[in-house]
Amino acid sequence: MTCLHLLLTLVFAVSFGTPVEIQRPRGVPLTKKQFYEENKPFTCLDGSRTIPFDRVNDDYCDCKDGSDEPGTAACPNGSFHCTNAGYRPMFIPSSRINDGICDCCDTTDEYNSGAKCENTCKELGRKEREVLQKMAEVTKEGFLLKQQLIEEAKKGQQEKQGKVTEMQDNKKQLEEKVEALRTVKETAEQPEKEAKERHLKAWEEQKAAIRLEKDKAKMAEAFLELDDNADGFVSVSELQSHAELDPDADGTLSDTEAQGLMGGAEQVDTSTFESVWTNIKDKYHSESLPEEPAPVETPPDEVKEPVVDNDSEPYPEDDVSEEEDDDDDDEDDYHEDDDKAAPTNKTPEKSHEDEEAMPTYDAETQTLIDAAQKARDDFEEAEKALREMDDQIRNIEKELSFDFGPDAEFTYLYSQCYELTTSEYIYRLCPFNRVSQKPKYGGSETNLGSWGSWSGPENNKYLVMKYEHGTGCWQGPNRSTTVKLTCGKETVVTSTSEPSRCEYLMEFTTPAVCQEPDNTDLPAHGHEEL
Repeated sequence: MTCLHLLLTLVFAVSFGTPVEIQRPRGVPLTKKQFYEENKPFTCLDGSRTIPFDRVNDDYCDCKDGSDEPGTAACPNGSFHCTNAGYRPMFIPSSRINDGICDCCDTTDEYNSGAKCENTCKELGRKEREVLQKMAEVTKEGFLLKQQLIEEAKKGQQEKQGKVTEMQDNKKQLEEKVEALRTVKETAEQPEKEAKERHLKAWEEQKAAIRLEKDKAKMAEAFLELDDNADGFVSVSELQSHAELDPDADGTLSDTEAQGLMGGAEQVDTSTFESVWTNIKDKYHSESLPEEPAPVETPPDEVKEPVVDNDSEPYPEDDVSEEEDDDDDDEDDYHEDDDKAAPTNKTPEKSHEDEEAMPTYDAETQTLIDAAQKARDDFEEAEKALREMDDQIRNIEKELSFDFGPDAEFTYLYSQCYELTTSEYIYRLCPFNRVSQKPKYGGSETNLGSWGSWSGPENNKYLVMKYEHGTGCWQGPNRSTTVKLTCGKETVVTSTSEPSRCEYLMEFTTPAVCQEPDNTDLPAHGHEEL
């Protein structure tokens, strides 16, 4: 095999348009040409051995690293360099050389297979340059937008910082106002408290007097009821007529028990009945009040289970219950008839409530109450304003503490949310806050992670956002989301995926990551070798 068979003539266009012939073995990149010098022994690139130069590309693998066969498929670990003049140079595995498939756009990989390959490098280069040109235009416009964002962010930060300073000064004044109003409130509440206590004490004394009068009246009524023979005395036998006074509840009030209630006396007059009344008043039933009918207990053997039958008649208890419900529902309609019926406990209770109700405050006390209430309202209003101011200061300081990029270019994303709707879900990204997922056709929202940190590469950490500690997966980890930022004129979520279980990936374009474009023209492919 001659050297002419080993060498490939390559033509490059230089700035003067003069064609230059550069000879080197087939499959060797220009950057490694110096290792392949004709008429000199070839040393394997891994330094393992040296062979005569005529054994380079002889279709037999001599070097362990395959470097002696860059243009044949002899070495399984070899690689072939496609020059691809006019497009992008590339390496392919040597196993693809002369396999009948065109891998290099300049067709150099199929030099001896008979495959009919067409050189498409020029067209591919043209298309790529168009794409790169569009990307350059987007980058340029995005960078201009980024400059505007930076200016707006700096202006906004200055305004917020100034607002915080102003609010801090106002807060001091408001704190002083709150403390002054607190003193006014406490000063007004003291006479209010004393006046209310006096009013309450007078009311309690009034109630005690009314209860005492009522008790005396009931005692007098009870004495007359118990004095059956109207001799002015209540005897043991007369007391025994009220079985409800039986202390041991055996159904009978014995002589001994009755005499015990009467303090050992056989009979008492009105002057000594007061001590007896103290012993019996809690159980005593006045004869002027109707007796409540004793509940009728149904023997266990007479209790019947209800029979589900269309022809069966309802139980009487059901009728009574329904009638009672109707009576309750129509209580307002029939209360006049109820008044005509036997006396009930409703009227006395109502009267009792009226008597027990605390009377309205006198004018002097009410004036003190009104003054204290106004002081409380003024204090609470000022205290609320102070809390709101604290919240505002805290929120602004929190915003100012975020890392919004080297020039605060990401500030505009704060407090904003961006959505992407897919066939199944609505994804929502709220930068510096959280990421969520919600079913498109209804359902609860799932937290895919809360703001964690910037997680890009060392040279630019602001290319990746990390959101962590989202809703836990069933028998799995908590959900998390990685957001990759790319340059774009618009701010939008472009895609979302779940590459691993419970780990989501979002693509997000924003002008905030656009870098300043180079002023040089786009390079023409093929003028340089990789």
